[in-house]
Amino acid sequence: MTLELVIPVHNEETDLPAAVRNLVRTLHSLPWTWRITIADNASTDATPAVARSLAEQYPHVRVATFAEKGRGRALKSVWRESDAQVLAYTDVDLSTDLKALLPLVAPLISGHSDVAIGSRLARGSQVTRGVKRELVSRSYNVLLQSVLDTRFSDAQCGFKAVRREVADALLPWVEDDTWFFDTELLVLAERSGLRIHEVPVDWVDDPDSRVDVMRTALDDLRGMRRLGWALLTGRIPVDDLRRRVGSARDAGRLRAQLALFAFVGVVSSIAYTCLYGYLRHHLAGPTSNVLALVLSTVLNTSLNRRFTFGNSGPGAVRAQAKGLTVLVGGVATTTVALVLLRRASPNAALPTEVLVLSLANLSVTALRFAAMRQWVFRRRDTVGGAT
Repeated sequence: MTLELVIPVHNEETDLPAAVRNLVRTLHSLPWTWRITIADNASTDATPAVARSLAEQYPHVRVATFAEKGRGRALKSVWRESDAQVLAYTDVDLSTDLKALLPLVAPLISGHSDVAIGSRLARGSQVTRGVKRELVSRSYNVLLQSVLDTRFSDAQCGFKAVRREVADALLPWVEDDTWFFDTELLVLAERSGLRIHEVPVDWVDDPDSRVDVMRTALDDLRGMRRLGWALLTGRIPVDDLRRRVGSARDAGRLRAQLALFAFVGVVSSIAYTCLYGYLRHHLAGPTSNVLALVLSTVLNTSLNRRFTFGNSGPGAVRAQAKGLTVLVGGVATTTVALVLLRRASPNAALPTEVLVLSLANLSVTALRFAAMRQWVFRRRDTVGGAT
């Protein structure tokens, strides 16, 4: 399972069906395996029955029921038991436009980032909400940055995701079971040196929201005091946590990148084979090989840049130049293989040529991955930095 998306609910019998339908439709358009979990925490209306009905209707939807109320408690319980690579959640009102789901999750699947958050305060976001909630939200985030020295811009947007190995390391240290859960998780992630990816979102305030803004704000202030004291006194062993989380993060990132690199390699190899077969009917073997390699390498670099290494910012031309530099090794290897084949079997058929060249390309795959990881797409991490 690649992605598990949790919808924590309490007495949401009206909004839940539409939310699940919209999420199912959105997730079906993404190129990953996924599951939706409705986390019902102590609902007293028809929400449990509605959730079960939706689980029967959609095969990728399941229900988890909890006797005690608390969004943080529900999320911790579901995430701890999940086998998914990336764990996410969204509020049931879907105030956040779901077009942000792909850019939220993709950097975590690629291993580019460790935690991802929707931000209503990032440049490029479009937000519609009342003055009171706007003022409370901005004041809270400014207070966080002043008291706990945070760098992320929006702690409270109900649209977040985290890599599973990161959640496994951090969740035992997250004490809050209610609304401060998000903030506590983000602060610990930042103090552990993890990369937090911020996604600008389009967000429309739910006029039917039953969140008590002032009570939640007071609870958050108490949570800030508790967490700040725990960090100050060393009750939370940040250095040990940083080492453990870093080790788990690097292992998970390498596994994800290897899997995506292999998939992109298959796609570009198919493209190379088709291009070489077409060009060979019009050009000599060495010329066809070079042209097919160049074109398939451009495709390979673009796909690896976007998916394997999660880089969608500026620098595409520089990455392509480095990718073509790495191509020199592939050209040399495949050219030598083609020359040796011609000497050994001057009348070798086209399928034999394609087979020999494909094997030669495979021989430099490990070198290509190492070059991309350490040079072409090398990350320049900053502690808790947002991208």
